Amino acid sequence: MSETMERKHNGHVTAGVTFAARLAFENVSHDFTPTAPVLRNVSLAAEAGEVLCLLGPSGSGKTTLLRIAAGLETPTGGRLLLNDRIICGPGVFVPPEKRSIGLVFQDFALFPHLTILDNVKFGLTALSREEARREALIALERVGLETYAASYPHALSGGEQQRVALARAIAPRPGVLLMDEPFSGLDSRLKDSVRAETLAILRQSRSTAVVVTHDAEEAMRMGDRIALLKDGELVQTGTGEELFDTPVNLFAAGFFSELNIFESRALSGRVETPIGIFDANGFQDGARVSVATRLSAFDVSETVGEVPARVLSRRFLGGVELLELAVQGAERTVRARIRCGALARGSRDVRLDVRVSDVLVFESRSENA
Repeated sequence: MSETMERKHNGHVTAGVTFAARLAFENVSHDFTPTAPVLRNVSLAAEAGEVLCLLGPSGSGKTTLLRIAAGLETPTGGRLLLNDRIICGPGVFVPPEKRSIGLVFQDFALFPHLTILDNVKFGLTALSREEARREALIALERVGLETYAASYPHALSGGEQQRVALARAIAPRPGVLLMDEPFSGLDSRLKDSVRAETLAILRQSRSTAVVVTHDAEEAMRMGDRIALLKDGELVQTGTGEELFDTPVNLFAAGFFSELNIFESRALSGRVETPIGIFDANGFQDGARVSVATRLSAFDVSETVGEVPARVLSRRFLGGVELLELAVQGAERTVRARIRCGALARGSRDVRLDVRVSDVLVFESRSENA
């Protein structure tokens, strides 16, 4: 690709031509032992040019799904397609180096004995030495690190090393970029800025990206769509707003918000709890239901509110306070997150109002939020 196909934008080099690909998993299963399946019939697609976040707790199968896409694991069932071309499936296995799929490892995996430029050049084996150097420099400039080309990894901060790993992955201009918890090794102060820079680079290069994370907020910040997994199965896919506002079950709700949970039974389309009576439309009379309230659901006042409560503890968290409340009839303390200063210091006996938009009702099951 000629240098005329690159253009300057805000002082950084951005790609003029890209070849973003659609990556599709069809009924993908995987197990390390017959009695311990890691993935169960997962069907999911990352559309061309989209950032798809794989979200879930440890052991949910998200990293295994990424390794299958990269060609580092072979599924025991199903198939994988890149732009409708089968790259993995029964009788088919395209080796990793021929998939046009880039991978950013969790620990960056930089070679300590190579310069930054040589690290980025490492995967450009199909190009001449001069072409590889030029493409590596373009990738480094794209991540803002061209002045570090002659340096070694130990001289760079964690955030800079992460950007070098990203440059190495995008230098061959892959159709899909895979990122396995790329920000987990960064401290909290660095994480936000490096994540924002990375997202900007992905947008500029227009790459299809699949990002693994266990952090719901990170998934909402980065993903055009989110795929939530649990125990090797796909629970729900959608935008961050869709998963937050309309979770399909208690697990999905609890992954995006801290919850208070009350067990009760539906009766005449309503359900009664210690903090109020709520709609239970769609549930049969007598059905066991779980009523979940986000911690942000409560307005707390000394004088106004439907539900009496007593403050057991309060913890200052900066702009908000976390309250532990005793409510008559509740088996556990009720937690509320309120704006700092909304309740006078020393308040003990208070009253609660509950915002219905922060109340979710699900069929009661033996699942943890």
